[in-house]
Parts: sequence; C-alpha cells; structure tokens
Amino acid sequence: MEPVALASLVLVLALFVLLGSGVWIALSLLSAGVIVFTFFAPLPPGSIMASTMWDSSWNWALTALPLFVWMGEILMRSGLSSSLFRGLSPWVARLPGGLMHVNVLGCGVMAAVAGSSAVTCATVGRMSIPELSRRNYDPRMMIGSLAGAGTFGLLIPPSIIMIVYGVVAQQSVARLFIAGILPGLMLIGLFSSYIALWSLLNPSKQGDRPPPTSLREKLTASRDLMPVAALIAAIIGSIYGGIATPTEAASIGILGALLLCVVNGTLSRSMFVESLLAATRISCMISFIIACAACLSIAVGFADIPRVAAAWVKSMELSPVGLILVLTVFFLLLGCFLEGISILVLSSSVVLPMIQAAGIDPIWFGIYAVIVIECAQITPPVGFNLIVLKSLTSRGIGEIAIATFPFLCVLLTAIVLIVLMPEIVTFLPNLMLG
Repeated sequence: MEPVALASLVLVLALFVLLGSGVWIALSLLSAGVIVFTFFAPLPPGSIMASTMWDSSWNWALTALPLFVWMGEILMRSGLSSSLFRGLSPWVARLPGGLMHVNVLGCGVMAAVAGSSAVTCATVGRMSIPELSRRNYDPRMMIGSLAGAGTFGLLIPPSIIMIVYGVVAQQSVARLFIAGILPGLMLIGLFSSYIALWSLLNPSKQGDRPPPTSLREKLTASRDLMPVAALIAAIIGSIYGGIATPTEAASIGILGALLLCVVNGTLSRSMFVESLLAATRISCMISFIIACAACLSIAVGFADIPRVAAAWVKSMELSPVGLILVLTVFFLLLGCFLEGISILVLSSSVVLPMIQAAGIDPIWFGIYAVIVIECAQITPPVGFNLIVLKSLTSRGIGEIAIATFPFLCVLLTAIVLIVLMPEIVTFLPNLMLG
C-alpha cells in the first residue's frame, strides 16, 4: 500500500476509535495528529506540534470569539426571548401559519446576537413552545420550524463558526460576516414561505388565531425590539462601514448588552458572573479544538495527504459543482456523528486544498460550508438542535427528526440556490471592497 494511502487509513481509524470511545474531540484530534506525525512524517513531532499549537492560539481573529460568546450569554439571560415574542407576535399573527412565524423571525433576531445554533434554539424555544402549545398549533410543525430556524445561529452574523472558519482558512472574518447577511435573510424568507404554504394546505392545523390588532398596538409591542435591533445594526454597520474590526464591534456589543440589562432590570452580580463563566468555558473549548486541529492539519500536511487528495480530485476532472455535490454528501455524513465546529476543523486540512485546486472562492465556500453544517445540526443521532428540543419537549429524537425533515430540505434548497446564484453570497463582500 502507498504510504499516503496507509497514512489516510491510519488517520481515519484513529479518529473513529478515539471519537467513538468518547475521548474529548480536541484530544482526539491531537492524538490522531501525533500518531500520523510519528509514523508518516520525516521529522519528530515534539517541537513542531508545540509551535503549531502556540501559533494557532494567539491568532488575532480569535479575540472576537470570547467577546461575541459573552454577548450572547448576557442577552440570553436578559429576558430577550419574552421581548421577542411580545414584539413579533402582533405582526405575524394574521399571516398564514400565524405565530409559527415567531419561531423563524425570533431565531433570526436571536442568531444575530447569540452566534450559536443551540443557544438560539433553546432561548426562543423556552418561550414559543408553551405559547404555541397553549394555542393548539400543530406539534410537528411547531417543533420542526424551531429546530430548523435555530440553525440560523450559525449563518447570521456575528457567527461563532464563521470566526473559526476565518481562522482555519485564513480569510477575513469581517467579509465572512457580511457574506452571511443575504443568505441568512434568504433562509428566513424560505422558512416563512414554507410555513405559509403548509398552513394554506392544512388550514385545520393552524391553531387559534388571536384577535386583530391595530397598527398602534403593533408599534407599541415592538418597543421592546428596538434596542436589540439598534444593537445588531451597530455591530453589523460598524463592520460593514470599516469603522470597527469584528473584535471592536464585539466590544461594542458587550457594552450594549450590559446597558440593555441595566435598562430592563435584569443585570445582577450573579447574572454577570454566570454569563462570564459560561462564555469562558465555551471559548476555551472552541480554542482548544482549534489548536489541536492545527496540530492535526500540520501532521496531515507532512504526511502529504492534502496534496495527494487534491491531485486525486483534479484527476477525476470534477466540475466545481460536482465537487460541491460530493462535499455536501461528505459533510452530511460527518454531521450524523459530529457537531459543527468539529466538522469544520476536522475536514479543513484536506478539503481546503481541494477547493483551492478547483478555483472555488473561499468566502463563498465558507458560507456554503456553514449552511451544510446547519443541516448537520438537525440530522440524527448527534444533531445538537434535536437534543436541545428533546430536553424542551420530552419527545424522542426520531420523532423530532421526522418533524424537522421538511426544513432540512429547505436548507438543501438554499444550497442549490447559492450554487446557481453565487452572487447571493459574494455581492455584499465585493461591494464592501468597492
């Protein structure tokens, strides 16, 4: 067997055994890297692994990561979910599908301040599930729309996974944030359109409609949303306008989030400490995974796997669309067993050389990868959003997965649309650069 083929086989087996035995993802990546480096690289792993881990841990783009995570943790504890429901429900109650649109729009707003899929799903779900159940909405549609829309936390900026991709692929985090805006709005439109169409075809399952509300009542109910909308606009606008880097914008976001908590009376010492500790835990976990993934990437590089893989793909003479189709299946299979960030960092060392060889725009590919990883959030058995909803509803993973399947198809439709019309992704970043 060729050395590269043997190294690839050993790598796959090592990861399968380590991840399957419950070893931490970061330690699994590091251990697999050490094994490949020891047996298939021409140099000893010690000093190279140490310097690689150090270099990957002080990347400037990573400074935005804990700040955006902390902002999301503060807002999650600030009562934002109840404000979302009160502010959005009067506007959508009379539409086909009624208050189920709150799941979609609420997740869209929450995604813009949380940056996390699981946090978005849990925060909106805690408020919307009891309300929609009380109003006799169809349980399957209610759960499916929430699980699907919860994935917006990965795509709508500021997204934690986009920061990770920017670090791994050495791309501008600011451009990735801006590139996610139009696809995020497109997904909100697709989800709401599907809910409206389903409701028109199933009028008996729409639930109890509240009485009509006047424009004045709608505007009054929207007052709670104005501060959050202003915070989102300040963050995205400062990045798009070149006024602030993502790290500086995140600092603005934290100050704004704390100010919102002061205004609505939810800021306390215990809440401040809890949010800070939660953000520290999450940020350390992600940073540890990135550092260990860098060690795996350098080991795979020394074993010559990326070059051979890229040459193999090139020899197949796949078109860029054909390569995207193959990678979509690959990412969906990984998504059955791994969560989003792990999929991204685990595959980057092999996949990124492939897309470079195929001439695919790395910014476009980043948004594509995020949407595919969104699909992974709602595929069993390890779909994180499915697990979150299992804890909120006490229903089985299989039942939740069946309810979510139509929205998985909507996400796949979004992938088809950005492949056919890549300008959906590239228009705003190109406009940003003039």
